[in-house]
Amino acid sequence: MIYEQIAWFTLLGLLGGFTHVFVDSKAWNDLLKFESLKQMIIGGISGGLYWILYTNNGFPNFIMAFVVGYSGTDFIIKLIKKYAEEEIEG
Repeated sequence: MIYEQIAWFTLLGLLGGFTHVFVDSKAWNDLLKFESLKQMIIGGISGGLYWILYTNNGFPNFIMAFVVGYSGTDFIIKLIKKYAEEEIEG
């Protein structure tokens, strides 16, 4: 049962990541780029992590898994870029 719930939230995060990619894409070919796939996968991971770390399985968490998948991709990618710049400079 727990694995089904984690899978559900991961799927919602993936859907949020896909929505993020879809909204930002300018052409259908943009959906096939590696960067788009990376954002969708990060969205799925974010949704799964959200359930593992913060959920008590209520309805608002259902929506939050989607939101985290949508916005979490930008947050994580910006953190990675910032960390990478600090490593190069430092």
